Amino acid sequence: MEALEKQIAEPQFWQDQEASQKILTVRKRLAEILETDEKLARRLADVETYFELAREGESITAELRGELDTLRQGVDRLETKTLLGGENDHLNAIVTIHPGAGGTESQDWADMLLRMYQRWAEQRGCKFTLNDYQPGEEAGLKSATFTVAGDYAYGLMHGETGVHRLVRISPFDSNQRRHTSFASVFVSPEIDDSILIEVKPEELRVDTYRSGGKGGQHVNTTDSAVRITHIPTGTVAQCQNERSQHRNREVAMKFLRSRLYELELRKRREVADKLEASKADIDFGSQIRSYVLHPYRLVKDHRTKLEVGDADRVLDGNLDPFIKSYLLSRREVAKPG
Repeated sequence: MEALEKQIAEPQFWQDQEASQKILTVRKRLAEILETDEKLARRLADVETYFELAREGESITAELRGELDTLRQGVDRLETKTLLGGENDHLNAIVTIHPGAGGTESQDWADMLLRMYQRWAEQRGCKFTLNDYQPGEEAGLKSATFTVAGDYAYGLMHGETGVHRLVRISPFDSNQRRHTSFASVFVSPEIDDSILIEVKPEELRVDTYRSGGKGGQHVNTTDSAVRITHIPTGTVAQCQNERSQHRNREVAMKFLRSRLYELELRKRREVADKLEASKADIDFGSQIRSYVLHPYRLVKDHRTKLEVGDADRVLDGNLDPFIKSYLLSRREVAKPG
């Protein structure tokens, strides 16, 4: 860290902007590691103090239990972070949700997933931004795109990519029958502007449309929303949540570049991905998790076999057990032999 600070202080440091930004990024990560270490040391010291008071006869059981719970949560999150070593794991995440076939049922399920991820982001102290929301005809959504900005957001969320299945008694069925609904989730990293992704203007189709649905006072009734299609790959990005068409276009282009970058990475990792898929049965488009609300309540991840009985708590954002279990399984698959 000291060597980095000396390097940054050099007069010629800013002459190479790209190199300087990389160094600043490294410094930020090191500073975060040091800060985490200091916080953990303080927590351990507090726990030791409580034990000392208990040995002296003080009645501090509740305080000690609370401090231990806080310490355990911190250690769990730190352990999860040690599993994140991918090239883009430290970046923010761009997430898109689409309902499957089934009309209102699936559209409502997609909206439930949107709420679940928003709650998870808020609980972790991440910034959640809804960038595009296309409402369903009766309820739910036709599509939604949002950004989760925070510490290792992409590394934590990328395992959510895939098809999510819901089994419940339908609130839209007057006969109270059980329905199965599907929705797909796709997660890509929000890449920074220093990464070069060539997008030729002649390869783009830009459409404008009227904003609608969620978005608060910034959403207006003019054709300010923007949808950009990359014709060679069929990749689509859209945004409607900004004040102007110009700003919506900028954000949509940012999303498009991120998705094209992720597409390129997926091509490069094609052989490795096939090997991992054969071992762990992980592939976009497959059913990765089931949320059963009737006749019993259970959430099961089909990749890791993890089951959680408190389905309501999961739908309220308690995804950390599934995220950690997936990251652990990915590490096991990556081990040689």
